[in-house]
Amino acid sequence: MNAVHGLTPTESAALTRRVTLYSVATAAVLVTIKIVAWLASGSVALLASTADSGLDLLASLTTFFAVRYAVAPPDAEHRYGHGKAEGFASLMQAGLVFASAALVAREAVVDLIHPHQLQQGTWAIAVMVVSTALTALLLMAQSRVLRQTASVAVSGDRAHYAMDLASNVVALIGIGVSAWLGLNSVDAVAALAIAALLLWGAVGVFREASGQLMDHELPDEVRAKIVELMIADRRLTDVHQLRTRASGPFVHMQMHVDLDPDLTLEAVHQVIVAAEKRVLDAFPSADIIIHADPRGRAEPHGGAFAETKVPAARPSKT
Repeated sequence: MNAVHGLTPTESAALTRRVTLYSVATAAVLVTIKIVAWLASGSVALLASTADSGLDLLASLTTFFAVRYAVAPPDAEHRYGHGKAEGFASLMQAGLVFASAALVAREAVVDLIHPHQLQQGTWAIAVMVVSTALTALLLMAQSRVLRQTASVAVSGDRAHYAMDLASNVVALIGIGVSAWLGLNSVDAVAALAIAALLLWGAVGVFREASGQLMDHELPDEVRAKIVELMIADRRLTDVHQLRTRASGPFVHMQMHVDLDPDLTLEAVHQVIVAAEKRVLDAFPSADIIIHADPRGRAEPHGGAFAETKVPAARPSKT
């Protein structure tokens, strides 16, 4: 996540906006050249790749707008911000990939039953080579951004294009064999392989999106880091009921901490504020809620989840 890399929401937003614009532009170019090549060649593998790129363009546009909406500040109706827009965008991408796979598989089966001669095979191959190169460049740019932000929407978009890269290679092989060796059925078999790759990619995108939408906890090493930062002050002796979740470029944390019951309210406030600042130094995009408990004197409390005994991850001892 971006917080681990020390980026503010503004810095994260600038990176994701730039790479999603690149994604939309790449998808638009790929759709255009593939349509022309498919009309000239009649390749079902190229049709499959064109359909996939068309849905990728729609998915990229969804991501383009989602990452901009996700960084909008909280308002009266959305007190936790709008970060989950990225998760919804990624979920939509998974649906589009499933649809793309179904379309590709249908066309491949039809072509296996009623094979046809591939036309303009050299032109189709040239288009697939260009498509593969553009997709690889986009994946490199997305990977750089993900190393800094871990945006779930960009991650979903990257999953699309990773499958596209694989499907382009498969389509290229199928078109080449059909065009040069006259084995027309290989083109359709390549399209079926593309459909299988798309389904596999869709499952991965769905899992990642659902994890954020279902408020999955942050990784154990991140939780351990939070606890380590909190208890750096010896007056703060324990962290419990730690709950964390990612929401687009933001991280939400809430926890209970134990403090000496003889401390004054002002002293407790100072300890809490200092601990919060330590966490924010490491997680600039965090939204933090800390509840102070008098050590050894706190009665059970906390609302609906108060009895849920989920321990905070402890920092490892070295």
